[in-house]
Amino acid sequence: MPQELIADRPGHAVLRHYEEVALGPAQVRLRSLFGAVKHGTELRYFRADSPDASDRWDAELRLHRRGERARTVFPMPIGDMCMGEVVEVGANVDLFSPGDRVFGHLPVRETHAVEGGRLKHVPQGVTAQALMYTDPADCAVGAFQDGPVRLGDRVAVFGLGAIGLMVAQAARLSGARWVAAVDPIEIRRAAAERHGADLALDPTESDIGLDIKALTGNLGVDVAFETSGAYAALEDALRATRYRGTVVSTAYYAGQGLQLAGEWHRNRIRIVSSRANSEPLQDYGWDYARIQAESLALLVEGRLNADDLIEPIVPFGEVAEAVQAVNEDPERSLKLGVDSSLSMQDEERIRIRRGRPDQRPEAPLLRLLRYSNMRFDG
Repeated sequence: MPQELIADRPGHAVLRHYEEVALGPAQVRLRSLFGAVKHGTELRYFRADSPDASDRWDAELRLHRRGERARTVFPMPIGDMCMGEVVEVGANVDLFSPGDRVFGHLPVRETHAVEGGRLKHVPQGVTAQALMYTDPADCAVGAFQDGPVRLGDRVAVFGLGAIGLMVAQAARLSGARWVAAVDPIEIRRAAAERHGADLALDPTESDIGLDIKALTGNLGVDVAFETSGAYAALEDALRATRYRGTVVSTAYYAGQGLQLAGEWHRNRIRIVSSRANSEPLQDYGWDYARIQAESLALLVEGRLNADDLIEPIVPFGEVAEAVQAVNEDPERSLKLGVDSSLSMQDEERIRIRRGRPDQRPEAPLLRLLRYSNMRFDG
């Protein structure tokens, strides 16, 4: 029997068997080849430690009902994106044929039987790794719709998970003169520098607001993007932004901690909440479908590059262990990928950073306390 990745309870991932279902007339069955897990949103549900678990979301009123626990989501499928090969199609499906390579927003499991409308053909010349970044790229395109960057602007990106890495690249495409990237995790800072950031800063080593003000002639950045969901990062973004500048947040914040102190009030900074798939969008002619089309085009054309931004990549049989490792220790992670062609015994092909004690990045107490939420961004 095939297997799927689920969380059977908060913070615990397992593989479980499932039975194949009969294919409907409008459905497509595919065999998974490559998948990915979304570290930010998915791990929030995985841990059940946000208001979504403790305070039920009222869709009609668009607010959380404080103290009303949400309906349990466990057992919960895990996984955000999948690329696979079509093995069977329903009687009414004419867009796909057996052997086609397709992708879509699907959880990590060995096979899928889904409506054909949920799938797209894999564009020629695009890698599986790039396809796994379509969702983060959607968020980045949406962020620049909500907080436009003008030619010559200075930009800072706080939080370098999958979304932050796409935002840092998109800042260059939008005309930014100077891009600073901020994250306490070294592997993420290195990735940002490889992909065009002018510099990458560790917020646990210095006062980032002071540093960025000094590097911009005491002015600050014109636009700051906060993608981590860490209150400390949002505060640093406010401190680093110029008078009447803009802070765009793509993040979901949980817990307590935000202090809207003097920088926000005295500098009249505009704070924008960005969510690419919350419609209607602010500009006429733009909807989520157009954002998705644009982000995919940028990845296919190579203008956004994600080919080296899946780390670690594990075989299907190790994915439950890998999810828990990423959740508990994200220091060596960019975005978790699942390659079904890998064998658990094929150690030479598995690009997972298992890490010896002398290889592990330091995690000073300040990092654990001030930027605990940023550790789960992207």
